[in-house]
Amino acid sequence: MTVLGWVSAVSLASWVWLALGRGFFWRTDVRLPERPAPARWPSVVAVVPARDEAEVLPLSLPGLLAQRYPGEARVVLVDDGSSDGTGALAAELGAAGGLPLAVVSPGEPPAGWTGKLWALRRGVEEAGDAEYLLLTDADIAHGPDSLARLVAAAEGGGLDLVSQMARLRVRTGWERLVVPAFVYFFAQLYPFRWSNRPSGRTAAAAGGCSLVRREALERAGGVAAVRGAVIDDVSLARAVKRSGGRTWLGLAEHVDSVRPYPGLAQLWRMVSRSAYAQLRYSPLLLAGTVLGLALVYLVPPAAAAAGAAGAAAGAGGGPAALLGLAAWALMAATYAPMLRYYGQPAAAAVLLPFTASLYLLMTVDSAVQHRRGRGAAWKGRTYPAPRPGEAG
Repeated sequence: MTVLGWVSAVSLASWVWLALGRGFFWRTDVRLPERPAPARWPSVVAVVPARDEAEVLPLSLPGLLAQRYPGEARVVLVDDGSSDGTGALAAELGAAGGLPLAVVSPGEPPAGWTGKLWALRRGVEEAGDAEYLLLTDADIAHGPDSLARLVAAAEGGGLDLVSQMARLRVRTGWERLVVPAFVYFFAQLYPFRWSNRPSGRTAAAAGGCSLVRREALERAGGVAAVRGAVIDDVSLARAVKRSGGRTWLGLAEHVDSVRPYPGLAQLWRMVSRSAYAQLRYSPLLLAGTVLGLALVYLVPPAAAAAGAAGAAAGAGGGPAALLGLAAWALMAATYAPMLRYYGQPAAAAVLLPFTASLYLLMTVDSAVQHRRGRGAAWKGRTYPAPRPGEAG
């Protein structure tokens, strides 16, 4: 067999392992478990960090304020130095009724803190002695029973952190191409079933919607324990789990992101601002990731095409073509459930190699931007790689 054939065989073997040995990451059935109402509904404060979010607040905040929660609940929106009237708009929306709303300001973050986490710290402080904290982003729209279902799951399951991966927007062509793959790749990195095992080493959460017990957060060191983390949701889940807490993560059904990503440029920034941080700012991990993505996602279609061309020319290549097609088919089969979850045609799964090539370029660009001092840029702030010993 040719070199291409052997490489194709390795790629196919990789896909067999990914499909069967990586916690069935590709399945979309990990959803918030239904639990009976607790005997007593604990107090909850929803903390919403917001920086220049006037565009999305009218679509998200009313749903949070309208929660049908049987216990004591209120909302704290932390206006993180917005220049578009976010705080005033939030106060106006809060005046329309619903849960009590307080709008506070954290001031500029000190060295070593990201802006979002400094805002969360201020919100947690404002929450007082609430038993639970719902950490939710300004672009997240909650269904009317979202908070009650989260609390019931936490109380009924003895969980310290319950997180749902909000359903992102998929309206434009680029959103339909890139967004489902974003969640698919996240699940591949952090298989939900592994993360949900109390004794497992994997821990992850989705920052857009995370309910955490105050006691568990304090036991983990509070927000300060992850103060410099760019990927703060995963870092928080790790801190809670390491301190003995139980965490749960799954796909959402009634929690949606309303943030638009109309073009490739916006999606590119969403991925590239944190991709190199995910690799712990390591050139070696970057090189390994690039090679791994190429082997797993790009070799199958390349082998199928090159092998078929070689076979047609009488130069061999039939085995490489068959192995490449098999790997490509298995890849598409694992991606189809995520496309269906997002209401997209399963046939679009054959385009995953192209989407993966975009993610490969985004990851490399993330490393380049960090080297140029422009890494992890978000709404006017740029965060460098943490120095040894810093949180994150």
